[in-house]
Amino acid sequence: MLDEDFYHIGCYFVNLYVYLCVLVQNNFKLLLAENTYTTKVIAFQQAHLYLRFIFCATLKIQSLNQELLVDPSAPAEPKISSGETVHQLPQKWAHPITMPEAGCVLVATEVLDDDSIFERTVILLLRLGSRGTFDGPFGVILNRPLYTKIKHVNPSFQNQATPFGDSPLFFGGPVDMSMFLVRTNDSSRLKGFKEVIPGICFGFRTDLEKAAVLMKSGAIRSQDVRFFVGHAAWDYEQLLSEIRAGYWAVASCSTELISDALATDPSCLWTEILQLMGGHYSELSQKPKQDNP
Repeated sequence: MLDEDFYHIGCYFVNLYVYLCVLVQNNFKLLLAENTYTTKVIAFQQAHLYLRFIFCATLKIQSLNQELLVDPSAPAEPKISSGETVHQLPQKWAHPITMPEAGCVLVATEVLDDDSIFERTVILLLRLGSRGTFDGPFGVILNRPLYTKIKHVNPSFQNQATPFGDSPLFFGGPVDMSMFLVRTNDSSRLKGFKEVIPGICFGFRTDLEKAAVLMKSGAIRSQDVRFFVGHAAWDYEQLLSEIRAGYWAVASCSTELISDALATDPSCLWTEILQLMGGHYSELSQKPKQDNP
């Protein structure tokens, strides 16, 4: 509709509004002036009718004002059908949490910049454990590629992992006992493997034969498995103490973020997670590495 049409229609309703207000005022004067019951009833009914007209005219004027405020060049909002998602969350996200939990990540802070093993690492915590037990927290470093393949390591390892001979190796941590992570769309097919977050399971070196069987059956693919030499482990109180000392930033991450790190080169994972966490974490990701005295 053209602006000129809006102008004429608006003027019409404004004039009608004023006219009806005058009629209502006259009718109330008549109500006060007349003494007969019939005349008062007629005046009251007319005043009531005019008030209804005023109400309708007011609504129409408000509607016209809202239409005039809409930018005609702006794209129309899409109509959302029932059940359709209105807003889609980003596939990759990370935010800080106060306490560690299985499936979270430990992001090394600048305090560990002079540590040859853990500087600028991201550790996926596979188990938290509990206070007063021998089963403490452990996980694997996600962003330490060794730039070699399984078939290039010792013969016993090579023979055990024959279906995965061309799979790359990553440094998982200083504690002996190698591990692997598996990406899957159906964790129910991976019997005997622990799911740490949706779509990500883990196993130990002793589980490689089971992984090889799953690969031959088509349950998993070689590119869905990532192998780690060693892993990282703590006593429960030791990990909490390191977090309180500022060695680690603790974050919860989306499955897509971890899954992508397991499928591609994770060299920039440390920076990516800190930037997604925002605030001073984002600033930390841009600081140059410094050796502490």
